[in-house]
Amino acid sequence: MAVLVFAMVCGVYICAICLKQTSNNTKAKFLKFQVINQARPSFGIEPWEIPYVHYPKPKTHNREECVCNGVRYFAILSMQRSGSGWFETLLNSHINVSSNGEIFSIGNRRNNISSILSTMDKVYNLDWFSSASKNECLAAVGFKWMLNQGLMEHHKDIVKYFKNKGVSAIFLFRRNLLRRMISVLANSYDRDAKLLNGTHKSHVHSTEEAQILAKYKPTVNATLLLPDLKEAEEIITKALEYFKSTRHIVLYYEDLINNQTKLKDVQEFLRLPYRDLSSRQVKIHGGNLSKQVGNWDDVQKALKGTSYEGMLHADYQM
Repeated sequence: MAVLVFAMVCGVYICAICLKQTSNNTKAKFLKFQVINQARPSFGIEPWEIPYVHYPKPKTHNREECVCNGVRYFAILSMQRSGSGWFETLLNSHINVSSNGEIFSIGNRRNNISSILSTMDKVYNLDWFSSASKNECLAAVGFKWMLNQGLMEHHKDIVKYFKNKGVSAIFLFRRNLLRRMISVLANSYDRDAKLLNGTHKSHVHSTEEAQILAKYKPTVNATLLLPDLKEAEEIITKALEYFKSTRHIVLYYEDLINNQTKLKDVQEFLRLPYRDLSSRQVKIHGGNLSKQVGNWDDVQKALKGTSYEGMLHADYQM
C-alpha cells in the first residue's frame, strides 16, 4: 500500500510539471511568432547604401521576378542647353536605367509643393510611364529637372524629400556659360522659326539637321552679357549650396565629352553594372564661337579683361 501511494503521488507530481512546461512553451511560441512581408536587400550592398536602395511596389503593375531587385532613385539637376538631353540619352542606353525626361516642364506638375511631391512619388514608385520605361529589371529610375522649374523656389522641401526618400542628385552644368547662352538664343529663335520643315527640334539625330540649325547666328545683347553670365553663375552656386547636404555628384558637359571615364564615375555613383553608354544625338553648335555669333566683335569687347574672357577661346572636341 505504501509503495502504491508513493507511485500515485509521484505520477500526479510529474503530470503537473509536464503540463506547466507545455503551457509555458506554447505561450513563448505565440509571443515570438512574426509575419515578415518585405523584400530583403540583395547581397553585396554596403551598409551605407541601404538608405538609397529601394523596393518599390507599383500600383499599376506587378514587378514579378524583379520584386527583389533593389532600385536607386536619382534626379538630374541642370539648366537648359547644358547637355542634359544628351546626357539623359546616354543613361537611358543602359538596359537597367529609366530616366523619364523633363517631367516638370509641364506647369501644373509644379504649381505647388504638393503637386511636386506627388509627381515624384509616382516616378519613384515606378508608376510613371514614358518612352524611357523598360521591361527589364530596373537598377535606377529618375528624371531631369531644370533649376527654373520650381526646384529653387521649393528647395527646402525638396532637399528634405531627397534625404527621406534616399534620392541621389546628379548636377550637370556647362563650364562655358557663353556657349550655353548662344545655344539658348538659337533654340529660342528656332522655336518660332521652325527651320526643320516647319518643326521645332531642340535635339537632332542627323548631321544634315544639325547643319541647318547651325546656320542661324544669334545676336547677343552685349550690354546685358556680363550681368546675364553672372546671374547664371550665381544660380549654379546657390543650387550647389542648397543641395550640399544630399548625396550628389557634380558633372560638367565639357568633362563628359573630353573624358570618357566620367561616364564610369556616373555608373559607379548610381551603383550600376558597368555598360558602354551611347547616344544618337548630334551636336548642333561646334567649333569656334566666332562663327556662331552675329556680333562677335561686340561680344569680344564686352568680355575682354573680365573673368569670363577665357570663354571666348575655350573649345572642345566632340
